[in-house]
Amino acid sequence: MENNNVQPDHRTSSIMLNIMKKTKASAKDAWEFFQRMNRKGVNWSLDVCAALINIFCSEGLKRETLIIQSEMEKRGIASNTSIYDSLMKAYCKSNQIEEAEGLFVEMKQKGLQPTIATYNILMDTYSRRLQPEVVESLLLEMQDLTIRPSVESYNCLISAYGRQKKMNEKAEDAFLRMKTDGIKPLSSSYTALLCAYAVNGLHEKAHTIYVDMKREGLKPTLETYTALLDTLRRAGDTEKVMETWKTMMDEKIGGTRVIFHMVLDCLAQHGLYLQATDVIYEFGKIGLKPTVMTYNILMNAYGRGGQHYKLPQLLKEMAALELKPDSITYCTMIYAYARVRDFSRAFYYHKQMVRSGQIPDPRSYKKLLSTLDAKAARKNIKDKSALQGIIKGKSVLKPRKEKKDEFWKNRRKRSMLDPTYGHQRKRFL
Repeated sequence: MENNNVQPDHRTSSIMLNIMKKTKASAKDAWEFFQRMNRKGVNWSLDVCAALINIFCSEGLKRETLIIQSEMEKRGIASNTSIYDSLMKAYCKSNQIEEAEGLFVEMKQKGLQPTIATYNILMDTYSRRLQPEVVESLLLEMQDLTIRPSVESYNCLISAYGRQKKMNEKAEDAFLRMKTDGIKPLSSSYTALLCAYAVNGLHEKAHTIYVDMKREGLKPTLETYTALLDTLRRAGDTEKVMETWKTMMDEKIGGTRVIFHMVLDCLAQHGLYLQATDVIYEFGKIGLKPTVMTYNILMNAYGRGGQHYKLPQLLKEMAALELKPDSITYCTMIYAYARVRDFSRAFYYHKQMVRSGQIPDPRSYKKLLSTLDAKAARKNIKDKSALQGIIKGKSVLKPRKEKKDEFWKNRRKRSMLDPTYGHQRKRFL
């Protein structure tokens, strides 16, 4: 256009800004382009301002957006619902719900009709704030305005109930209300209900919802599998954990380190060490290498399973992978050996923990010291010197007493040799 000397107009500017929004261009780049169009004499228009405001809001630049909106209205361009939606979303994302509510009231005072998107923005925020009663009131307000709720609207209500304990029945009721309203649940709807069961430890119901979801031809998401595996792990259902995990891998849904550790913890806690090793290998193939937390999980399982003799080997493996043990690593080993009354090793690893500076928080450290002090035999009095620590802030060993000044060390000898020493000392004092 420029080479052919074709002058751009506001539609050109709007199209380019929308392309920049979709390609996730920065607000700085969008503003520079907007100024360039101004220099070419392109007039401000509603669609141009809406696209620019959307880009600024996506980066959380709320103050700058309000300046653009104010300048726009000075030029006689009134804000529409889309602009208010972008502003409200930016404030809700920053957890400034009061400001978002203020914009909602302002919009209605200007005679603008809220849309389903407007209500969903507010309902999503109140859902994350665990305020289902507000979500319910917004749904009623929508019905009064003859605005039909969407799947996202009901998902907000299900999640608001489902994220709280002892509210799974209300989450179920919201799910059924959605179906009664003629709205077909999506994968996100089933996931929200599954999370409600997971929060309340109802692993069988969670698995049933998962099966129903697949029967409906809906594909479970990473969030679905995370919630399901967590509740199955807590229930100790190793068979379903392995089955679900393998299904997830077959469906090529990328695993996360959280899922990796959940599966590993479930298998290791139930003595399935061979399967746990396979899990480490499989997750290693997708780039999730073992971390300090991985070895802490294994050590805890081995220690509680009576296989404390394998802990030093795991410590060597950590050293080979250049993983530095933390306070949890050492505490796990200390408790494991104290449990089988091997106090020499327990005190040894306590010394190693202190020397490496990996002291736990004061409360945990106090509990550790009291456990060792209570269980240790009196004959281990030499080893108990390792227990001396200061439980204040980050605990460290008590500093050794410095040697006395040579002057005071030999004062008795000097007093015997010099008869005037005592008189001089009194005068000095």
